[in-house]
Amino acid sequence: MKKFIVIYHAPAEAMEMMADATEEQKMEGMKPWFDWKDKVGDKLVDFGSPLCGSSRLLPDGTSVPSTKEVTGYSIIQATDMDEAKTLLSSHPHLQWTGGCDIEVHECMQM
Repeated sequence: MKKFIVIYHAPAEAMEMMADATEEQKMEGMKPWFDWKDKVGDKLVDFGSPLCGSSRLLPDGTSVPSTKEVTGYSIIQATDMDEAKTLLSSHPHLQWTGGCDIEVHECMQM
């Protein structure tokens, strides 16, 4: 099996909406994610977590805030990219709110 890193993108407004939600609303919002996790089963290597507070490090040693809207990650395993995309095709992140998308990258063997 090959490993794939899954990168979740969402507009800043969606993350602000989540930050303002009550704990009960957050748990309700995560229910579809846990359902997807159960559906994928052992193909999910690392459920991952939400991400925030990003910086870009530059070659000259300085850093600047990142403008990329990366909001989370997961790691899955699949036979190939087609299977990885099939596993992700029903992911609830894609139905969350406008502007959400998923990137998937195959991890190279080292």
